[in-house]
Amino acid sequence: MSEQLLKKTIVLGIETSCDETAVCIIEAARPEKSDIEHDFIDIPEQGPKIKVLGNALYSQIEKHAEFGGVMPSVAKREHSKNIVPLFIKALTEAGLYKTKKIREKMSADISEKILTSLNMESEMANDVIELFETTEKPQLDVIAVTQGPGLEPALWVGINFAKTLGTVWSIPVVPTNHMEGHILSVLVDSEKENKTISFPALALLISGGHTELVLIHDWHDYSVIGRTRDDAVGEAFDKVARILGLPYPGGPKISDLADLARERHTHGEEKNPLIMLPRPMLHSKDYDFSFSGLKTAVLYLVKKISTLSEHDKQNIALEFEESATEVLIKKTREAMIDKNIRTLIIGGGVIANKNIRLAFQKMTELEFVDLNLLIPNIEHSTDNAIMIAVAGYMRFTNTSKVKDPGQTSFRASGNLSL
Repeated sequence: MSEQLLKKTIVLGIETSCDETAVCIIEAARPEKSDIEHDFIDIPEQGPKIKVLGNALYSQIEKHAEFGGVMPSVAKREHSKNIVPLFIKALTEAGLYKTKKIREKMSADISEKILTSLNMESEMANDVIELFETTEKPQLDVIAVTQGPGLEPALWVGINFAKTLGTVWSIPVVPTNHMEGHILSVLVDSEKENKTISFPALALLISGGHTELVLIHDWHDYSVIGRTRDDAVGEAFDKVARILGLPYPGGPKISDLADLARERHTHGEEKNPLIMLPRPMLHSKDYDFSFSGLKTAVLYLVKKISTLSEHDKQNIALEFEESATEVLIKKTREAMIDKNIRTLIIGGGVIANKNIRLAFQKMTELEFVDLNLLIPNIEHSTDNAIMIAVAGYMRFTNTSKVKDPGQTSFRASGNLSL
């Protein structure tokens, strides 16, 4: 498709679903319907061209580490404090930030509207009012913001900020599903040229809050065919890390310990036969997962050993990682065969684990030679605003399937589903 047939859209993405405050600006382009013989939706292999113009992120991990997990009230406070500076940073990086020559004092009724729209985030109202008084309206075509799932107090910060920007600057706002963002994050994968999604596709979403297998019939047409019945796999990683006395967040620490054990075994050290863990629901006749029992098995194993050496911790981490990986691989493989999948997408923070990534790459290369495997870059695996901008853009331009994409009456939804 030639460049002249692409309509470019500037999208602001806002993500505040958990403990990452993220703002980005992308330029996205896809063929206009008038430029092709069929509706774009009928050509699923063509994904949009994505260019990241500005990207700003603040991680709250250190703020939550002392609690051993994310505290919603702390997350909300940090989002409120950082979202305006991050917005300015992203605008500046994109070359879209321009200050007014003379500060324009906002009228009382506009200020009142802003205060009303930010009634749940009054602590950032002064920053937002100052932003409008000192900043020229940037060239933004649409605002995409996470509606859910996530922590509702945190979600409201991003939503109220997006709605305020949209109202004052007359920019449409698109509520965006965080999990759809993880699915479509693969469209900005700079490591792989073939970013096409052929349907039917399958998405494995693995994070701290979700473990789901999603059948994708077409753009924005999803069926969840498997999910965890208890703990998400990322949650299990963090809980096992806590059992082993590791600091939050535990997932990367488990992976590091597992690598140490793996290296020792490659140098001839035999595995400890006493350190064995179950593969929960490995042979069930469905696509569901369960990781609570695996975490409990680790707890019993630690109590049985009593005094853990560093080698014990490393061996347990390796066995846990291999157990979780084996279950994820088997369930996904079965769904791929049963549903005649053409594209496999793996998204969510847990796919940042290099051994899980490698296991899926090996499995697909050996068993599904015609399959297109799409995994986001490491930096796009965890929560970020780029995936929200892409997902919002796809919904905004897909008017044949999405009604009223520029609505502003939506609310935060902590349990929002695909």
